[in-house]
Amino acid sequence: MSRHTQGRAPGGLSVRRGDDGYEDIRRTMAWNALTPARFPDVIVRATSAGDVVEAVRLARSEGLRVAVRSGGHSWCASPLRDGGMLIDVSGLRACAVDPASGTATVQPGVTGRQLISRLGGHGLAFPAGHCGSVAVGGYLLSGGLGWDSGTHGPACAGVERIAAVTADGEAVTCGESEHADLFWAARGAGPGFFAAVTAFHLKPYPRPGAIAHTQWTFPLAAVTEATHWAAELAPGLSPSVELGFALAAAAPGTEPGPRVVTVTGTAFASSRREAEEFLRPLHRCPLGGRSLSRQLDEPTTYEALYASSDALWPPRLRYAADTLWSDAGFPALLSRLAKALDSAPSGRSLVIAPVSPVGRTTQDMAFSVLGESYAVPYAVWEDPGQDTANTGWLREAMHRVEPLGTGHYIAETDLTAAPSRARRSFTPDAWQRLRAVRARYDPEGLFHSYLSPDDDTP
Repeated sequence: MSRHTQGRAPGGLSVRRGDDGYEDIRRTMAWNALTPARFPDVIVRATSAGDVVEAVRLARSEGLRVAVRSGGHSWCASPLRDGGMLIDVSGLRACAVDPASGTATVQPGVTGRQLISRLGGHGLAFPAGHCGSVAVGGYLLSGGLGWDSGTHGPACAGVERIAAVTADGEAVTCGESEHADLFWAARGAGPGFFAAVTAFHLKPYPRPGAIAHTQWTFPLAAVTEATHWAAELAPGLSPSVELGFALAAAAPGTEPGPRVVTVTGTAFASSRREAEEFLRPLHRCPLGGRSLSRQLDEPTTYEALYASSDALWPPRLRYAADTLWSDAGFPALLSRLAKALDSAPSGRSLVIAPVSPVGRTTQDMAFSVLGESYAVPYAVWEDPGQDTANTGWLREAMHRVEPLGTGHYIAETDLTAAPSRARRSFTPDAWQRLRAVRARYDPEGLFHSYLSPDDDTP
């Protein structure tokens, strides 16, 4: 939008490119200090659902394409686009819990930490994201791989309805019985979703009575043996045990030094005794003699889990990430990534690989599980002078494992890495259906689609 736009500005704060303060606001649109050089014509900071309606209608009248930001935690800063209008809905933070029906209504700017806290006061929980600062908007639209999702499935499976503003500027409610195709797309389409969500209606579940974890730490050289051991145990564990691997520095956040592989099982249970029972298979480890440390059945809380993730993801560092689904076993997948990690220029960089990150779901949704294994390498650094070295390392790490890959996860994949990243984040049927639903609800392409789209982008 130029300074000469004649349309009425929506409510909330609006800033145009060239205005005083524009650049400061633009930079806050990305949680990542590695802010890309992409510049919207206008940024609207909505304070109500009505602001979103006005903003979409103004964008439509002025021929501006629209992107939506709920928390800015996209690693590749997907909401930041060149030109058009960026609608920032992070200020929409209402969260209402109805204890009688066991439901909750949350706006897109509510963070996972806030959601868990609010639900906890009513004895409820939800598979919110592992990083407490992630807002629910983009997280739920992308599927959502969160706490205890092995039991409850992707977070989007717990979405019963949404309130959204469509490309024609209409406020609608979407569910399985109304605007069902748009609702289907809202559960998994991610940053290519073609409406602006102003509220999610969720179905939480009873809050676990106890959370505990068991963790083994080994030298990185033991990655093949450690992953063999844990992967063989995984099918016999309760779905309430979230099992995962991490390849990282022995002291996270340090400069290059010894790197380790950790195997962590986190149990979400009704009682401390049940949590210990769930974790008991992880007590005996044939590699025990090579372990650097171990913790058995340590009690923890959601608050402590979020504090640990805060230490891994401090704000205003520079981040890049990519994802891979694979049908190869974790020993093959992580041994290649361990070799790549040995050459990482930053000691903060790491690899996370959750085992069975989502329980199987029969619900009809755009979200796609594309493999038996899943891994995410992260480049994490501080010095802007090291941008090329670290982003180059991430691309090389992915190059090592891409022959084993079956697809990507739309929430965290690097959409700038290759034109096919978005398409390969969905099953072929889901991708074709996304194209069809977009053509119905946004035929003129008001809403931006995915970054670096290929020819088949919906």
